[in-house]
Amino acid sequence: MKQILIVLLVSLTLSLQGQEWPRELLTHPELTAYRETSSYEQVMGVVKAAIKDSPYAHLISMGQSKEGKDIPVVVMANPKVTSAEEAKATGKPIIYVQGNIHSGEVEGKEALQVLLREILKGERSYLLDNQILLFAPIYNTDSNDKMEQGRRPSQEDSPVKVGIRANSQGWDLNRDGMKAEALETQGLFQNIIVPWDPALFVDLHTTNGVWHGYSLTWAPSYHTAGEKAPFDYTWNKILPDVTDRVLKDYGIYLGPYGYFYTRSEGWPIKSIYTYNHHPRYLVNQFGLRNRMAILSEAFAHERLYQRMASTYAFVREILEYTHKHGREILEVNKTAEEAAIRLVKEQAGKVKKGVRFEMVAMEEPIDEYRIYNHAKTTNAQGQEQYIRLPEIITLKNVENHSAFNATVTATLPRGYVIPKEMGHIAAHLQMLGAKVDTLTRNSRATGEVFTATGLELANRPFEGHNMATLEGSFSSQTRRFSKGDFYVDLAQPLANLIFYLMEPQSDDGLVTWNFFDAYFEKQNIAEKPVEYPIFKYFELK
Repeated sequence: MKQILIVLLVSLTLSLQGQEWPRELLTHPELTAYRETSSYEQVMGVVKAAIKDSPYAHLISMGQSKEGKDIPVVVMANPKVTSAEEAKATGKPIIYVQGNIHSGEVEGKEALQVLLREILKGERSYLLDNQILLFAPIYNTDSNDKMEQGRRPSQEDSPVKVGIRANSQGWDLNRDGMKAEALETQGLFQNIIVPWDPALFVDLHTTNGVWHGYSLTWAPSYHTAGEKAPFDYTWNKILPDVTDRVLKDYGIYLGPYGYFYTRSEGWPIKSIYTYNHHPRYLVNQFGLRNRMAILSEAFAHERLYQRMASTYAFVREILEYTHKHGREILEVNKTAEEAAIRLVKEQAGKVKKGVRFEMVAMEEPIDEYRIYNHAKTTNAQGQEQYIRLPEIITLKNVENHSAFNATVTATLPRGYVIPKEMGHIAAHLQMLGAKVDTLTRNSRATGEVFTATGLELANRPFEGHNMATLEGSFSSQTRRFSKGDFYVDLAQPLANLIFYLMEPQSDDGLVTWNFFDAYFEKQNIAEKPVEYPIFKYFELK
C-alpha cells in the first residue's frame, strides 16, 4: 500500500507541474518508497524508455565491464549527434556527467535517470540548445548489483542495500586515473575523454559520513601543476552561482567539500580539509587537461530521497549554467591550453613546476560554515570527547585547506625521449590521450638525466600497488638516440598531464605506480645508482 501511495503522490505532483510520467520512466527508488536503489537492468530500462523515439538522444557504450556489461552513455543534443566528430563540428561545449563510480553511493545514478526523462520527455529539452550532454548514470556496472545491507553505515540503511565500492577487478575506479588498470577507466579514456574531450566533467558521489551542515558539498578540479584559469573559473563563478540558485530555488544548502577533526582541534573547529590533490582522482586530472571538473558529494546522513533531491538540484543548476555560459567555458579552457603550450615553447628548460605537493589553507577563509553543533563531555573512562548535538549552527571564518603548495619541483622540459624497449610507457601515454612520436632517424638531444640513488616501496599496498618513491638528482647531459625510439613533444594540449606522469619524483606519476620497478630491479638499484631511463630533453635535433 505504501509503495502505491508513493507512486500516486509522485504522479500527482508531476501532473500538477504539467507532466505525468508513465511507470517505465519512474526510477526504482520512486517505486519502492526510496527503500531500494536501481539494479543495472532497472537503470537500463529507464534509459531505454527515455531515449525511445527521442529526436535528441543516442545511446553508446563506453566499453564493457569484466562481467560483460555495457557501460551506457546517453548522448543528447539538438540537433542530434551520434559521434564525437559530429559533436565537435557543432562548436558546442560537451558536458559529461557520471554517476555510480562507487556503487554504494547511489543518488547520482538515480538523479541522472530523473534528469534524462525531464530532458528527453519533459520540459527541459531547451538544455540541449547550446550544449551537448553525455550522461553515464551507472559507471560501475558490475559492483552495482552486488547489493547487501550495512555496506555504508553512514547512509543509515537508506537505501537498505547497496553495491560495493571497488569494481569487479578489485580497483577503486576513483583512484585509477593515472595507472588506468580498470576496464572501465580504459573505456572512459579511449571512448569518452579522448575522443569527445568534455569541457566540463561532473562526478557524483556521497560523503563518507562527516557531519557538516550541508545537503551536498562540492570541489573543483585542483590544478597543482596545471593552469590555474579553469580552477579559478569553476571556484569563483560556476560554484557560487549554482550554490546560490539551488538555495533560492530549492531551499537546499550547498557548501565546500571538506573534513574536520574535533579530536585535534577541539570545538569549535578552526579548519576544514579537502581530499588529496592527486590526479589519480578523475576530477583532479581534468585540471591537468586544461578542462573543468566538479566533484559532487551528497550528505551521507540524509535519506535517499533527500540525497537524490540535492544531487538532482545541483546537476540541473550546473546544466542551466553551462547552457548560458558554455561558450565562455570553452574560451577559458582554450586560453589555458594555449598558455600550457606557450610555456613549453618559450620557457622549456628555464622554469620549474611542482611534482609533489602539500595541502595548505586558502587565502580567504569561509565566512560562514554550516555544521552540526558539538558539546564536550567525558566518557566512562574519564576521557574527554565531543558529541554531536542535533542543531545546525554557523561558524565564522573557518580556514579552508583546499589549496596546495609544491614541496618538490622539477624543470619543465621541451619533451621526453622513451627508449624503444619501453613501448608500454608510450602506449600508456597514448591511451590517456598524449601524442607520442617515433624518431625517424638517429638524433641528438641536450637536457637532463635523473640518477636515482634509491627506490623506496611503501610497506602497505594501496590499490594493489606498493607505491614507489624515487630519490636522486638531475644532471645536464647530451645524449644520442636511435631511430625507432619514442619521443613526446610537450608542446601539446596535455603537456601538464604528461609532465606529471613522466617526472621521476612526481607523487602520482608512472614511477609512483610501479611502471619502472622491474627496470630498476634489473639494474640493481639496491647496490648502485641507476639512471632513470626516460631522458628529459630541452632540445632535440
